Amino acid sequence: MEKKVVATEEQLRYAALLNNGMKIGMAMLLISFAIYAIGILPPFVPVEDLPKLWGMSVHDYLNKTGIHEGWSWLKLLNKGDFLNFLGIAFLGGVTIVCFLAIIPILIRKKDHVYALIAALEVTVLILAASGLLKTGGH
Repeated sequence: MEKKVVATEEQLRYAALLNNGMKIGMAMLLISFAIYAIGILPPFVPVEDLPKLWGMSVHDYLNKTGIHEGWSWLKLLNKGDFLNFLGIAFLGGVTIVCFLAIIPILIRKKDHVYALIAALEVTVLILAASGLLKTGGH
């Protein structure tokens, strides 16, 4: 007889949050793309300029368009082509929420090693998203 595999409480919590977060993030991406495609909000970079810009390096692209790196896109959410960054950032942050949600479960179960690993994951992801770990560049 085959042994039935049962997911743990923390696995179920993580999966449920990831599933809901993915659905919300995808809805955000679809809505923001529709806003961009329909032209409800004007783009920061005109669509007709895109073919000339696609072949550029990131540095040249940012320089040519006047876009600043990092979290400066938040100031451009009123532009159709930047609104979709909100959904992308949300999807990137879902993993952090999932890890934060399982830490109390792991602590309650006295699974301190996994709780520490989850806390370190959160720390690394937040530091990476913040830009504090940036090495060199422009």
